[in-house]
Amino acid sequence: MNTIKKPELLVPAGSLEVLKVAVRYGADAVYIGGEAFGLRAKAKNFSMEDMEEGIRFAHKHGKKVHVTANILAHNYDLDGVREYFKELKDIKPDALIIADPGVFEIAKEICPDIERHISTQANNTNYATANFWYKQGAKRVVTARELSLREISQIRDNIPDDMEIESFIHGSMCISYSGRCLLSNFFTGRDGNKGACTHPCRWKYSVMEEQRPGEYFPVYENERGTYIFNSKDLCMIEHIPELIDAGIDSFKIEGRMKNALYVATVARTYRRAIDDCIESIEKYQENLEWYKEQIGNCTYRDFTTGFFFNKPTQDDQIYDNNTYKKEAVYLGMVKGRDENNRVLLEQKNKFCVNDTIEIMKPDGQNIPAKVLGIYADDGSAQESAPHSKQQLHLELSEQPEEMDILRQPM
Repeated sequence: MNTIKKPELLVPAGSLEVLKVAVRYGADAVYIGGEAFGLRAKAKNFSMEDMEEGIRFAHKHGKKVHVTANILAHNYDLDGVREYFKELKDIKPDALIIADPGVFEIAKEICPDIERHISTQANNTNYATANFWYKQGAKRVVTARELSLREISQIRDNIPDDMEIESFIHGSMCISYSGRCLLSNFFTGRDGNKGACTHPCRWKYSVMEEQRPGEYFPVYENERGTYIFNSKDLCMIEHIPELIDAGIDSFKIEGRMKNALYVATVARTYRRAIDDCIESIEKYQENLEWYKEQIGNCTYRDFTTGFFFNKPTQDDQIYDNNTYKKEAVYLGMVKGRDENNRVLLEQKNKFCVNDTIEIMKPDGQNIPAKVLGIYADDGSAQESAPHSKQQLHLELSEQPEEMDILRQPM
């Protein structure tokens, strides 16, 4: 694998804190959304000030930032899109991710020096589509999730060498074609194509016969009912060589609504897997069990390879629940140290004195540490940390560095 171009690892971030985690834990590039015109309206998202700071931070560390503007726009959106791109022109992200041809034209007019990438929402399923967008000035297409590796390889063979291919390789799968879903809008009035999806694919459903309206017949997989649209999560950690061989330039992780532990775990694991594979296929294969073990430490719904090798079957769905599996609990990210050399932490989940937790390092180490003391801002000792977002001062048996992640195995 030594002579093959190393693919970009593109990691999501829903906040400035998570962007910094993504950069520190191995991302080559981070994709983020502003407060409008992206498809994750429920994510925290970035103010223009945070976006500017995030871009500066990433560039300082030699990384890139891509900004999503991938709504399917209505007439009333276009003036706002124009003003938004004028602001983005000044803070200089590395790329804009766009689905709508009208939005693409506005970006081309207002910020021609920023790369334009074509979102998976644009249904990029063939090389003719990729070539069309290339002629319009696009630098990259994000392939539809319905494509196999063979189809992606065919696209690679039929587009210019400098036209890049980006593909989702890990994260939640949507029930609808290329994510263009109408269920949320139909059920709740919140349009998934405008960034307000309520995730009805994760809901429990019953059957109603046409001639008996209002009479619901439960569909049982277990006593809780059935979740007929609920897909397993995509995971390609065992198939990095095949992804590289297909000619994918950017490996994309889904999850702009995920927390820092998820982003750190996935970024760190795929970073090492990609680097090992480029160094030698033997090294990658030797470490395969480690990658699988580590990727299981973030929340997930069981794993599937999606459409990459064949069309999904009933085995790629989860019918009896809509809950995540969780192997570790996120406690927080180290903010630094206080005047007493105690670890500063904004607590995310409960833990107690005498618990053994883990310090998660960017280099792959997971260092066990005993909690020797928990203190509030006023110096008072606590036996536990039950209050989310409380500012804590910790004494630990091992000393973490700033921005290390603290987690507790379950």
